[in-house]
Amino acid sequence: MAQTTRSSDTQSLAHDRVYRAIRARIMHGEMAPGEAMTLRGIGRTYGVSMTPAREAVRRLVAEGALTMSASGRVATPELANERIEELAALRALIETELASRALPRAHMALIERLQTINMAIAEVIAKGDVVGYIRTNLEFHRTLYLRAQAPAMLATTETVWLQLGPTMRSLYARLKRTEAPVHHRAIIAALRAGDEPGLRLAVRTDVTQGLRMLTG
Repeated sequence: MAQTTRSSDTQSLAHDRVYRAIRARIMHGEMAPGEAMTLRGIGRTYGVSMTPAREAVRRLVAEGALTMSASGRVATPELANERIEELAALRALIETELASRALPRAHMALIERLQTINMAIAEVIAKGDVVGYIRTNLEFHRTLYLRAQAPAMLATTETVWLQLGPTMRSLYARLKRTEAPVHHRAIIAALRAGDEPGLRLAVRTDVTQGLRMLTG
């Protein structure tokens, strides 16, 4: 009985490790839209058996991060314009609310941290690092939203980021940015001034403007 329990715990740990690793890759745009993967390939990459690989994929399919066809083909989603618009609307609704809730707790250390992250964004842009850009851009937003102390809202937001990850890769590769997003500076300025309407506008514009380019 004890041996069975240990085996089950080992499988659970392996499944969680694989899930988190693939989730990060998708969210940070390391995988392109429509990129396929196999359970055997996942097993080889992460050194696990088919069972943890299958359970990790099932979780990611449930979150909308992967799609699975009737034949069992697993791939990252290729989002239609209507779906991109829906997810952009969700970002605009939830992230402006998170920013608003964070504002009363936006002490100087937070503002300085956001400025530091924004400088890191500029550095990865200079290197042409699309994945680094997506990762640090999400870090900027997550750092702010953590101050909202609204874990359910943040979890929902991260699920939206996850579904958009491959699409964001396509977007940022197309944008060919040369500097950090201008709206980040507006977000920081609004936090410093305690300007809630300005903060909500800056966040809403920042999270939706780029996505509109894909559906235009």
